[in-house]
Amino acid sequence: MESLTFRHTTKKPLAGSLPNAITGVVASGNLEILLERVLPPDACEVAIETPIAGYGDVWEAVVADFVARAQPGGLRISINDGGARPDTVSLRLLQGARLMEV
Repeated sequence: MESLTFRHTTKKPLAGSLPNAITGVVASGNLEILLERVLPPDACEVAIETPIAGYGDVWEAVVADFVARAQPGGLRISINDGGARPDTVSLRLLQGARLMEV
């Protein structure tokens, strides 16, 4: 099991007021993401638990791309990975951000 954490500064807080959201289901080849609006409006933290070690650079790139696209300021994001591909991770992160914009 590998644990990774990435912290980013955002240009703005994520729109909306929903305090938290969950997207995805942990199963073979998927992941579960918990998003919580608990950080300062210009901060984002992504914590990942994955059974597949050695892909830190890939995770870092996927998270950086998500932060650049969504500007998820104020969110702490916890990912419980079950072996998801990078495109699935991106999809679930963007789905979660969209849910939080309510």
